[in-house]
Amino acid sequence: MIPEQRRDFIYRYVHEHTLASFKDLAELMNVSHMTVRRDIQMLEAEGKVVSINGGVKLNNMLKLELAYSEKSSLRHEIKQQIGKLAAMLVEPGQTLYLDAGTTLFEVARAIAASNCFNLTVVTNDFTISSYLMDMPHISLYHTGGLVDRRNRSCLGNSAANFFNAINIDVAFLSSSSWDAERGMSTPSEGKAMVKAAVLRASRRTVLASDSSKYGKYGMFHICNLQQLTDIISDAELPEAAQQQIEQAGVKLHLVDPEVKHYAQVRG
Repeated sequence: MIPEQRRDFIYRYVHEHTLASFKDLAELMNVSHMTVRRDIQMLEAEGKVVSINGGVKLNNMLKLELAYSEKSSLRHEIKQQIGKLAAMLVEPGQTLYLDAGTTLFEVARAIAASNCFNLTVVTNDFTISSYLMDMPHISLYHTGGLVDRRNRSCLGNSAANFFNAINIDVAFLSSSSWDAERGMSTPSEGKAMVKAAVLRASRRTVLASDSSKYGKYGMFHICNLQQLTDIISDAELPEAAQQQIEQAGVKLHLVDPEVKHYAQVRG
């Protein structure tokens, strides 16, 4: 691996496993501990990771989200279960918003396979719109706007303005960073504009995000958790977080892929 490939590997690995030891990274990449330390120093200088005793962890303040292609294989089974649960919240005839991202692609797949007909789906995600293109029982709108190639979606003011003239029954939102203290946030100003516009246009707002994203935050604030109606996550969400969500009056739905079921709890 060249240095840039090694640093990309380390960043993806830490995203998936939360933290990693120098020893494991050196063995996985077949390089020396010193090489790993140099790569981590560069990632730390960029604000992406934080060194800990014997290893490295993800910086709680996200500077940059992983690209779509890098996220697609991470925690895939949990994303599938979140998608199936989300589809159960949908009723025939509704107008839905599906946010950009790999978790929301699984929501789109589950909704397309459900028995709900006469649906209208609005999305800013090109992968989702391409997938739903051949579904005759779904009317499809794409927001347009500035194209974010890394995440295969549209963002910014042009995309946000789309929501000034429509009403959404249920909006399914993604987030790479959220917690009880700072709410939903993102390192991308363009993404924040779209999500804020969706929140204003929607009757029911559902955050669909696995527990690995909890405790992270980005520069741009989107909303407090109590502004959401529902959160779909997984059973690894910390108990303290579950209690805080309950206190905020938000319905919490948890999936548990280990036992192939989900439960709606609290709120």
